[in-house]
Parts: sequence; structure tokens; C-alpha cells
Amino acid sequence: MDTEDSTLLLSVYILTFLIGLPANILAFFTFLRKVHRKPTPIDILLLNLTISDLIFLAVLPFKMKEATDNLNWSLPYYLCPISSFLFFSTIYTSTLFLTAISIERYLGVAFPIRYALGRRPRNAVIASCFLWLLGSLNLSIVYIVPYIPSSDNSSYSKLQPNPHEIICYENFTIEQLNILLPARLELFLVLFCIPLLICCFCYINFIRILSNLPHLGRRRRLRAIGLAVGTLLVFTICFSPYNVSHVVGFIRGNSEWWRHFALISSTLNACLDPIIFYFSSAAKIHIVECRSCCSAGPSKTEYFSSFRPTERSIVCMSCGVYFLRGEMK
Repeated sequence: MDTEDSTLLLSVYILTFLIGLPANILAFFTFLRKVHRKPTPIDILLLNLTISDLIFLAVLPFKMKEATDNLNWSLPYYLCPISSFLFFSTIYTSTLFLTAISIERYLGVAFPIRYALGRRPRNAVIASCFLWLLGSLNLSIVYIVPYIPSSDNSSYSKLQPNPHEIICYENFTIEQLNILLPARLELFLVLFCIPLLICCFCYINFIRILSNLPHLGRRRRLRAIGLAVGTLLVFTICFSPYNVSHVVGFIRGNSEWWRHFALISSTLNACLDPIIFYFSSAAKIHIVECRSCCSAGPSKTEYFSSFRPTERSIVCMSCGVYFLRGEMK
């Protein structure tokens, strides 16, 4: 790779690390405190998304060193598959948690009463564990591929242009490509296309429902719609280039040389997620959007009995948001 290209990658990695690390650390402690005090599904999902981004950022120094050495791997080789696995797996766990957040938002506006009464932090924890397992199992191929035996019997199972230089997760042998390319296509279909379709369905319907709420103020409606559109754009722009490279590589039967540049937008996602964290917080959705119109008292709210005799729920007649009694404290 040219020195200019390596410099570009290094600049993106440094920028992402300097901006994303403090922002995600702040988000981590914020959501950790919120979950400890009063766990809600959205905050549990956001906490896991933050952890995914922090793991990604923790691996970036290895990528910086690699870019500094013009993509030659000068570190101990056993760190190559480990760092690659963490780097790529957290990209996909981020897409999975963004998808889960979109589902949570959609259910909250499409079925407000039923969802408010049935939501449990335990379900969010179970879903988070499943998403971590799904992402890790699918990306285990990243750790396995460098150790697949090849016909050249090289110690690190790669066809290196220079035997004295080791390039991490590049220059694959035919045996490795026969396994890797179909696996990448599976990642594109299962961990990108399906989550993208779910996000589109959830946010399009989220916007449609909000647009039809008669009592929701124009400013609050535009703010919520802007959040949905922005999140969907971040998902599409950040993760599409890298996943498109999977399809192109499968069709052409090779690992495309421009995959490093396709990863730039995925890397920058770690800087953009904290913005989603801020506006996706349950406190923002329920308190900021509701308190201004619900603080007037009972004249603007209507009580109704829930399925549990010990609880009552409230529907805000001005903004159309439902919540359990006590959530306005």
C-alpha cells in the first residue's frame, strides 16, 4: 500500500480514537449509572452498544501500528487473529444493537400500552446476550482463517510477497479464500441485509406513526423524526461500503484491495454512536418529550387500569406517549 493511503488510514484511526474514546467512556458511565438505578430496555441496549464501541476503540491502537508500518504486521503474530476478530466482530455487534434499538423504538410507538406493560429489563439482557453470541460465532471465521493449512505450508498460512514481511489478514491463499468468501457473503446477508431491512421497516413506520399523531407538536415531531432518519442514515452510510466489498469479492473470487478504505466509514461509526446514545436515552424520549406537556397535571392525562391490579398507567393526551405511573418522577 502507498504511503499516502497508509497515512489516510492512520489519520482516520487517530481521529476516531481521540473523539470516540472519551465520548464512549462518558456514555458508558452514564448508562451504567442509569441501569444500576432503574434499568430500562433501551438503556440496557445502549449500554451494550457502548461496550461494543469501546472494545472496537481498544483494538484501534493495533490498527494504528499496522498503518504506521505500511500495513506490515510487526507485532507478535498471535495478536493478528485476536485483534482482527475483535475489530470486525464489534462492527457487526454494533449493527445488531442498532437494530435492536430500532425495534424497541418502533414497539414503543406502535403498541405503546401493550409494550409499556410488558417490557422487562430481563428481556433486554437476554436479547443482548443473544446478539453478542450471534456476532461472535459468525465472526469466528476471522480468527480461524489465518490458521487454515495451505499448499505452500507457510507458518502463518499466507502467500506473502516478501517472506520477511507479514501482512495481517491479507494475501489469502486459495484454500483460505474458498472458505472466507462464502463466509463473507453470509455476513452480508445475515448480519447486514436483514438488520438493514428491519431498521428500515421500524423507522419508516416510526416516522409514519409520529406524523399521524394529532396532538404532537411540530417541533417535537420533527426532532423525533430527525433522530430516526439520522440513525438510519448512520447505519446505511457507515456499514454499507464494507459489506458491499463482501459481495464484490465473492463475485470476483478475491479479497478486494479497497476493503481497507471501505472500513473508514465503519470506523467513524464509533464517533457517531454517542450522538445516538444521547438522543436515544429513555430519559430523553419520555421526560423531554412528555414532561413539558404532562406537567400541567391530570387535566392533560388520562388514567386507565393495567393488567396488573397494583399498577396504573397514564396516556399523555397532548403528545400521545404512554408510560407507567411513576415514570415522570
